[in-house]
Amino acid sequence: MRSAEITRNTLETQITASINVDGTGVSQFSTGLGFLDHMLDQIARHGMMDIAVSAKGDLHIDAHHTVEDIGITLGQAFAQAVADKKGIRRYGHAYVPLDEALSRVVLDISGRPGLVFDCTFTRAAIGSFDVDLIHEFFQGFVNHANVTLHIDNLKGHNAHHQAETIFKAFGRALRMAVELDIRMAGITPSTKGSL
Repeated sequence: MRSAEITRNTLETQITASINVDGTGVSQFSTGLGFLDHMLDQIARHGMMDIAVSAKGDLHIDAHHTVEDIGITLGQAFAQAVADKKGIRRYGHAYVPLDEALSRVVLDISGRPGLVFDCTFTRAAIGSFDVDLIHEFFQGFVNHANVTLHIDNLKGHNAHHQAETIFKAFGRALRMAVELDIRMAGITPSTKGSL
C-alpha cells in the first residue's frame, strides 16, 4: 500500500494528515470547518483514497491558516505516499457535472509545483466558508505534493455546486494519475528518468 502520515505543527495550526492512495474511499475529518470536511470527503470518495485529517487552527481569527496548512500537510503526505512514482500513469483528468455546474481538472504528477486556477465563484462565501480559501487549499497542496494542477470551472451559478464539482474532479483526476500501469511497471514515466 502506498500510504503516509504527516504531522505539521506551527504557532497557527496543528495538523495530522494521512493518505492511502490505494484505498477504498474511507475518510475521517475533524478540521472545525464543516464545508471543508465535505469537500475533502469528495476527494477521498471519488479518488478511491483513504484520507484522514485532524486539524486545530486559529479559527478565532479566520479559516485561512487552517485551510492552507491542511493543503500543505496533505500535499506532503501525498508526495511521500507516491514516493519515486515508478509505474504510475502520471497524468490524470476529469470532467464532473453537478446539475448546472461543470468543472474540469487536469494534473501531472510532475515533480514541479504549479497551479492554474480559473474559477469565478458566484458568491463570496458558502455558508461561512470564504471561497477564496479553495484556491489557498490547492496552492498549498501543489506546492508540497509537487504536482502541476489546472482547475477550470466551466459553468455554474450555485457556488456550492461549483466547489463540489472541482473537488470531485480533482479526486477523480488524482485517482487516474496514481494508478499503476502494468506496461510501465518499475519504470519512471519521464524521459528524464526521474520526476
